[in-house]
Amino acid sequence: MFKTFKNLEGKDIAASVFGLKSNPLVVFLHGGGQTRFAWDKAAESISQKGFFVITYDLRGHGDSFWSDEGNYRIHHHKEDLVSIIKNFDQPANLVGASLGGMTSLSLAGDPNYSNLCKTLIMVDIGIYPNQEGSDKIVEFMRSAADGFSSLEEAANYISDFLPHREKPKDLSGLNKNLRKKDDKFYWHWDPKFLKGRQDQDIKEYFGHLEDAAKSLDKPTLLIRGGLSDVLTEEDKNYFLNIVSHAEFEEINNAAHMVAGDKNDIFSEAVENFLVKNN
Repeated sequence: MFKTFKNLEGKDIAASVFGLKSNPLVVFLHGGGQTRFAWDKAAESISQKGFFVITYDLRGHGDSFWSDEGNYRIHHHKEDLVSIIKNFDQPANLVGASLGGMTSLSLAGDPNYSNLCKTLIMVDIGIYPNQEGSDKIVEFMRSAADGFSSLEEAANYISDFLPHREKPKDLSGLNKNLRKKDDKFYWHWDPKFLKGRQDQDIKEYFGHLEDAAKSLDKPTLLIRGGLSDVLTEEDKNYFLNIVSHAEFEEINNAAHMVAGDKNDIFSEAVENFLVKNN
């Protein structure tokens, strides 16, 4: 079911809602350049296990508002997340991939807001994204600024970037991640989203997340795609050394987009953790 939330500034945040409101709350946060639809299959499956699930488009993505000022730093995303959870009378189980994971960590490890979080699941992201792997994604997102002439062209472009994933035969799903303007298809996110990241050192840009990780005391699960170059073995160990109580799952033959690569295995890992901790 489609739902619109208002953030602290009164701006619209587009969301999809699954399951009964009386069930434990789970909020999914997608990665940069994605939309809430990246979670559809997992959200549907998890709602059927007795959870109330919300997936939403982060600011600057999909059908949510795009910031005229280009306010897309982690603390802006955290404020939006706070505004959503405060609509309910219970804390949220947070499941965040990449940018969504860092946003979730920033809330879960913030003494001012940690009461809004019940559990945390980090999907293929640690305290810092690997610089080389992150740069590849940013370069991919910056490319094709002139749009695609067809869904087929966009699908081929994505397949070249994700060679381990089989190209879908039905391309209609791409309509959820692209917007059509005139006769071309464009990425469904604000180009200003990347401007703040330009030429920024990873450790400086995301340094505040280390403090959040050191304060984190919620049940935590770190999920890694076995083929990932964004959460490397070194990055995984760095996170687990700081968040020593965290559990860990590695999903073979999945890269950074874990849920898209191996959705069934991913959903099972999330479900097991949620059921155990709720």
